[in-house]
Amino acid sequence: MITLILAGAFIGFIVGVTGVGGGSLMTPFLLWIGTPANVAVGTDLLYAAMTKSSGIIAHHRQNHVRWKAVLMMASTSIPGSMITLYILQTHFPESHMYESMIKLSLGIMLLATGLLLGFQTFFKKAKPEAEVHAPIPSASYIKLAFVGLPLGVLVTLSSVGAGVVGTMLLMLLLPQIKGTEIVGTDLAHAVPLTFVAGIGHYFMLGNLDWELLGCLLLGSIPAVYLGSMWSKHIPERVLRVSLSICLIMIGGMYCIKSAGAVF
Repeated sequence: MITLILAGAFIGFIVGVTGVGGGSLMTPFLLWIGTPANVAVGTDLLYAAMTKSSGIIAHHRQNHVRWKAVLMMASTSIPGSMITLYILQTHFPESHMYESMIKLSLGIMLLATGLLLGFQTFFKKAKPEAEVHAPIPSASYIKLAFVGLPLGVLVTLSSVGAGVVGTMLLMLLLPQIKGTEIVGTDLAHAVPLTFVAGIGHYFMLGNLDWELLGCLLLGSIPAVYLGSMWSKHIPERVLRVSLSICLIMIGGMYCIKSAGAVF
């Protein structure tokens, strides 16, 4: 139990310093200590929803959430999550039958997260200051609905991507809005998606360990706050580069190991 609390604190601290979603770190850790893949994903999804939920209120109060964009993205990502859970429930009666699919999805999303994190660190250029609450073209809303579906499927299978991948999609599709609005909008979408996916994993598949979840939250909640306070004293660039390399390596390993079993 102490090990899990300390792990939650360590990962929470890194999240607080870098802003990188805990799922990309927590799920590989849970697999490393021997947690079954399905339980690791289900537990981490609810962990992500709980740790990020308080941030929505803060961003909403600062008018950083573009709610129409959230609704358009969620209109397909949440149904995509529910359909994925239904398929797993009806076509794979035993969890070991979809374990390789989960690990392959995890590998893909870890690779994507690592590459996007590296891209943000090295190549992201400061864009001109956007207009406050700039209008969003109707075509952009349609694109958000289009990308929401695969994001919902992959997040449900891997527990990874609602943060970093979602942020990058919003940056690409909504270049006219402010960076703070990108962060707030992504958070407002990630919390309900991970909550629905996590609850679905529990009720439909039984993929949740409440004791494990409690230990992780006990360590991570204060550590996220501490990390955010210490972020100005820690070389974030070095930490983000190190995380990017680790995620790419771990993601590649899961892809290689799981691709043969799935295909």
